[in-house]
Amino acid sequence: MSLLDSLKWRYAAKKLNGVKVPAEKLNFILDAIQLAPSSFGLQPYTVLVIEDEATKAKLLPASWNQSQITDSSHLLVFASWTSITQEQVDTFIADIATKRGLPLEALNDYKSYLSGSALNRSAEEQAIWNAKQAYIAFGIGLTAAAEVEVDATPMEGFVPAQYNEILGLTEQGLTASVVLALGYRGEGDWLAPLPKVRRDKDLLFKFI
Repeated sequence: MSLLDSLKWRYAAKKLNGVKVPAEKLNFILDAIQLAPSSFGLQPYTVLVIEDEATKAKLLPASWNQSQITDSSHLLVFASWTSITQEQVDTFIADIATKRGLPLEALNDYKSYLSGSALNRSAEEQAIWNAKQAYIAFGIGLTAAAEVEVDATPMEGFVPAQYNEILGLTEQGLTASVVLALGYRGEGDWLAPLPKVRRDKDLLFKFI
């Protein structure tokens, strides 16, 4: 399918059937997430790929008992950094130097600019900015799933504090931002046969 066909095909599945997503399709989705754009390229988040059934069962009550949690093939939890540290910036700069074959000193100006921009934000501003970056990757993952005809449910209906506790995220400097349940649409999903509803283009777009 073309990209537009894939986006027309997808919907937020309300019921999944528990069938496992093949490894090659899962890897396609994860590769797309890895390649997602991020401000400065920093990628201030970690994506947990949960297929362990016991872990999903623990997360179910923290997700308002939505069945997609336990009926998913894989549950992707996009966990953003709770803050940005100089160490994280240094690690990122070193990674650039290694992968691009550059001396570290050649990146001093970029490092100073990134440090000044990121580290001078308040704790609240950092948390919001990091979560926004995670959402960009989340959107790419949602699109990639449609590309390989894997159903997905984007989910904000969960209690982040409970996710953080169950998954041990807080001690890792992470917090759950958004969840993507992957799998295949189940029988009797009331939303599956309904036409997609979107705002008309003349309302959505304003040309200036």
